[in-house]
Amino acid sequence: MSKAAELANLIGNINAGGGGVNRNVIINGAMNVAQRATSSTGVGANSGYYVCDRWRIATNTSGRATLSQDSSAPSGFANSYKFACTTADTSIDSAEQFKLEQRIEGQNVQMFAKGTSDAKPFAVSFYVKGNASATYVCELFDEDNSRQCSKLFNVTTDWTRVELTFPADTTGTFDDDNARSLTFGIFLHAGSDRTSGTLNSSGFASSTNANRAAGISSFFDSTDRTFFITGVQVEVGQNPTEFEHEPFERTLAKCLRYYQNAAKGANANELIADSHGHAENTTRVDFIINMYSNMRATPTITKTNNFIFRENGTNRDVTGINLSASASDRRLWIEGTTSGHTDEASGRIYTNGTNFGITIDAEL
Repeated sequence: MSKAAELANLIGNINAGGGGVNRNVIINGAMNVAQRATSSTGVGANSGYYVCDRWRIATNTSGRATLSQDSSAPSGFANSYKFACTTADTSIDSAEQFKLEQRIEGQNVQMFAKGTSDAKPFAVSFYVKGNASATYVCELFDEDNSRQCSKLFNVTTDWTRVELTFPADTTGTFDDDNARSLTFGIFLHAGSDRTSGTLNSSGFASSTNANRAAGISSFFDSTDRTFFITGVQVEVGQNPTEFEHEPFERTLAKCLRYYQNAAKGANANELIADSHGHAENTTRVDFIINMYSNMRATPTITKTNNFIFRENGTNRDVTGINLSASASDRRLWIEGTTSGHTDEASGRIYTNGTNFGITIDAEL
């Protein structure tokens, strides 16, 4: 069986609930999967997903950082997510923030029984280090009810395991759906809008911005500043347990529900794998690219550069390209305009330039 077929079978098993339910509700907590890139520079102006899968940067700052998947890691881990300040921001505007976060579907956090008399506490753990001592904030945010709780933690120059317990919350249930219900966040930088109050650390309460990150250091205080994190785990319980490692293929399978590189090619005239199709008539071609997995929701599709239709060794430029996909159909549909080919001819598609790519995005 091919690796692609093995991965497809694994994904199907996870989607069906076979062995895919872990105690850790964080996906890619060991920072092993990085489909988009292994590094990204100049991060700070725009929020988004940059390097390690499922990890989003929520940002509004004049500071800038380079983000990378890094091999520096504590014993038992291969990778960490590294943040390196490249532009300092020592005059902090009130609305500024820089936060690493993971948004979690409601259907994946029902085991906490939040909002009921059987509500369970949240045991949180992760490994961190930096180039100097610092104090940052870990937050759990209930998106369905605008409730949150924050905890301060310290960073040193050595790898340290942080263990935190967030109390059970009997107010406000998590919606049982595929939308965002719980956000795990690490505040590395924040202005007075989020720091001027008193840190809400004793338990979940209605969100007040000023209480979310009080007492925090600023990651952007110096261009020497670095921060590393890995082994992130959020689970039911009073006390955090040992990090739940899993095979790379299993983590990748979970990530593919949210983001996929459906096709890519570094050079011109590369065959786009798993593409097959035909000429609908003498001016239109239809193609299908098989996807690895169902998506969380109807995805956004982005194409970089064009491709060509190759029929019996002859290349035809394809223009007017339309791309479509659904959440439940593991196929990417491609329709384009071309000319000079035989009606109903079969063929494959190839890259028509360097750095070709099609990405499929259903992130929260």
